[in-house]
Formats: sequence, structure tokens, C-alpha cells
Amino acid sequence: MKPIYKNLLWIGIFSIAMGFLESAVVIYLRKLYYPAGFQFPLTVIPPDIALIEFLREAATVIMLVGAGVLAGRNPSQRFAYFVFAFAIWDMFYYVFLKLVLNWPESLQTWDILFLIPIPWVGPVLAPCLVSLTMIVLAFLILIHSDKGYHTQLKITDWLLLGCGSLTIVFSFCSDYLHCLFFLRGKVAQGEGTAGLFADIRNYIPLAFNWQMFGAGEMMLLVAMVVYVLRLRKKEQIGIHSVECYSDFSDQRS
Repeated sequence: MKPIYKNLLWIGIFSIAMGFLESAVVIYLRKLYYPAGFQFPLTVIPPDIALIEFLREAATVIMLVGAGVLAGRNPSQRFAYFVFAFAIWDMFYYVFLKLVLNWPESLQTWDILFLIPIPWVGPVLAPCLVSLTMIVLAFLILIHSDKGYHTQLKITDWLLLGCGSLTIVFSFCSDYLHCLFFLRGKVAQGEGTAGLFADIRNYIPLAFNWQMFGAGEMMLLVAMVVYVLRLRKKEQIGIHSVECYSDFSDQRS
């Protein structure tokens, strides 16, 4: 087995195990705070537990980054292994929740995706689509790297990937931000519950911004197409140069 596929195998196994670990923690939390089943509005957890949750999420990402750094031989490979690990971890998190809790009920079920720096929420379908996109991106980088291409990501690649990613993140945060200002207005008028967690306590998702999400996904896809076309163009230039040199050598002979 080629080293690149061996690495993918073990990164995949590691990420699946991480997905189970993540789902196990969530199962415990739901037993404690959502004995009747998870639903919005969110149950407010104590500040010390909330801090631990923030740190746990950060630690999870650090572990996935570490796996990518250890597996890759150069920056582009390390990035590819990281996004592959992240995608597999995220997808199998939902697989294990479905197997153990029979949740989510469907791909349209809303979930709390992340808490840093504010809650990210959206239908389960959305992060699954992002994960599939990340897997494709990882394979494009790693397969071309295995074939000997110079797979370094350029500034334009990072700009497109960064803008697309930020747009997707904002689509996950937009509904909460919209409700945040509305709820704070109610609290200020004395119609809501005052306190640090009043916004979360009253938040119920209304509508996911699929247009914004789609725009972010489109930017990621364009980045991948531009990246592959540039690699292939370099290969064609290289082949043409070799052919010209060969013709020149034959003429001199």
C-alpha cells in the first residue's frame, strides 16, 4: 500500500474513533441536560461546564490539526490530512448519534454545531455537505501530490478557500445573530429574562440561510477547480518543454 493511502487509512480510523468520542460526550451531556431529548431552546449550563465545553472543542480541533501535521510531509499535505480528518470526524459523529440515540430524525434536523465564539446552528445536512467538500479537497491535494505535482497552495487558493469558509461559517451564525439582536431588544424592554444567558435561553432557530451557505460552497468549489486547472496546466507546460528539448537534441544529433 502506498504511504499516502496508508496515512489516509490510519487518519480515517483515528477520526472515526474521535467521532465516537465526541458523540459519547454529547450523549452524556444530553442525558444530564436533555433527558426528554435534545431540542431548542437550549438548556443553560453552568459557566464552569460551559468553559470546559469551549476548551474541549478547542482541544478536539488541536488534536485533528496534530494528526494532519504528523501525517503530512509538506504544508499542503498537512492541510489536506487535517481537512480529511475533520470531515471524517464530523460525519461519523452524526453516524454514532444516529446509531445510539436515533438522532437526528432527518438531515433537516437543526443542531448546535459549535460554540466558539458564538453558537453555530444549522440543519445536519449543511455540515455533512461541508464535510463531503472537504474530503474531495483533501483527495485532490493528496492524489496530485502522490503523482509528483507541486501541490503548494497559492495566495489565490487561500483567499478563495478562506472567503468560502468564512461565508459558510457566517451562514451558520446568521440566524443566531439575527435572533440575538431581537432577543436583546426584548430583554432591554423588560419582556425577556435578564442575565448573561438570556439570549441562549430564548433562542429557537427560525430559518437557515441556504443562499449564503451555497455561495460559500460555490467559492470552495471554484477554488478546487482553479487549483486543479493550474496543476494540470503546469504539467502540460512541463511536457511541452520536454518534447521541445527532445526535438532539439534529435536535430543536433
